Amino acid sequence: MLCHIPAARRGPLVWLVPSLWTLALGLWGLSRQDSVWRDEAATWQVAGRSTGEIVDMLGNVDAVHGLYYLLMHGLFELFGASTTTLRLPSVLAVAVAAACVAVIGRRLAGFWAGLGGGMALGLLPAVQFYLQEGRPYALVAAGAGLSMLLLVSLLSEAPGPERRVWPRWTAYAVTVLVCALLNWLSLLVLPAHAVTLWWVRAGRRVWLRWAAYGACAVAGALPLVLFSRNQSDQVSWIPPLTWHMMIGPAILLALGGVCALADRPRTDDGPRADGPRADGPRAGRLSATAVGLPLLAVPQLGLIGISLVQPLFLDRYVLFSMLGLALLIGAGLGAAVRAARPLFPRGAGLLVPVAIGVSVLALLPVELDKRAPASRVDDVLAVAGEVARLGRPGDAVLFVPAARRDTALVSPGAFAGLADVALERGPVASATLKGEEADPARIREALLGQRRVLLVTDAAKVAKPSGAARDAAKAAVLKERFKVVEDRQVRGRRVTVYERR
Repeated sequence: MLCHIPAARRGPLVWLVPSLWTLALGLWGLSRQDSVWRDEAATWQVAGRSTGEIVDMLGNVDAVHGLYYLLMHGLFELFGASTTTLRLPSVLAVAVAAACVAVIGRRLAGFWAGLGGGMALGLLPAVQFYLQEGRPYALVAAGAGLSMLLLVSLLSEAPGPERRVWPRWTAYAVTVLVCALLNWLSLLVLPAHAVTLWWVRAGRRVWLRWAAYGACAVAGALPLVLFSRNQSDQVSWIPPLTWHMMIGPAILLALGGVCALADRPRTDDGPRADGPRADGPRAGRLSATAVGLPLLAVPQLGLIGISLVQPLFLDRYVLFSMLGLALLIGAGLGAAVRAARPLFPRGAGLLVPVAIGVSVLALLPVELDKRAPASRVDDVLAVAGEVARLGRPGDAVLFVPAARRDTALVSPGAFAGLADVALERGPVASATLKGEEADPARIREALLGQRRVLLVTDAAKVAKPSGAARDAAKAAVLKERFKVVEDRQVRGRRVTVYERR
């Protein structure tokens, strides 16, 4: 067992065990019963386009995810389109993030803190959701872990000449930049790191280097930030910030604060802001709390502040802050082991495996739920199967709203022989996600020439009123001239078959 392995031989285990543990959690139920929901469907259908077509689309929509789409396009080209190819990058990314948490925890608070924090990351409910998600948020978390690890390594050493530290500072800036190109709200990691520098009373040289390399990362991401602001209509559906939306962050911050209270200094002095020869007696101690609490709190509070100006409050945008919580949980577990060691010299190390085991059992309902299709609002593959079963060659098909065309883009075979009568220019031709539909009059005229129509829309429990004139025209013609002959609702989507009266 780990508690009986000599300390000198535990080095690789502190990051290897959490990585393999997280990988196992991610591979468990990876296909989610062969389901793909609307956000992942966007990744799927864009990744299937050519590089030129993706670049053309980014000029109109989703520029903020451009780097991710290009990455997934390359993976789809190499390994084919599947739920495994779609989600495995996120699984591997969280495994990397867990390894980073473990190494940092080991460095700042001891072996058991590192092991506990690294293994705790994959169990956090928010992380479990995005661990198996074909979107860029897990990749951002991995980058945040790498940048945090680089910063800790730079703060843990004695001041050195620029030629010795510039490669790591450069790697730090590049990592922050790549994260920003995946999701520019990840730049909130920089003020979190600034709080860490303030906390440990970093020296002037460290501040200058951090500011210079951080500014380079921001400058590199600024064109994307400015350009994507022109596409802000994409997030217009996010509701304004309310008090109840802040309950979640408040619970996370409270939990992090409780764990931070247990992060007592170790018997040694620990690494300091500028290494053993820090800038004078006031130099602060670099600790798990000094790193983890800002990483947890600053992005959460920063996103709340931004959302007061423009509603953007979604937990996935600051998923990387969960690394801070995992680091603090690890520090708390490490402190518990140290406290128990005088009483149970041989069994104190069992506290961490036992705590992880109990957490797995306690969170089992959450773990099962996150791996079920019902954990997402809909399933584009399931509704495509219903269309294939109900449709006949020559039938017309309508999508309300037009974004529900994603099911045809992900599963075109299910729609073979059906006429998309509302579509004027396809998604590729129009360089958009959902294509361009004709005006209401032309849609009405096209529908009046059909005998059977399949309507693909949202299930009643998740449907929202559509104010689009095109959708109103579709509904009016179906109500006036057609009757419902079959209606199926499956995993958040609905297929209704209409026949001419």
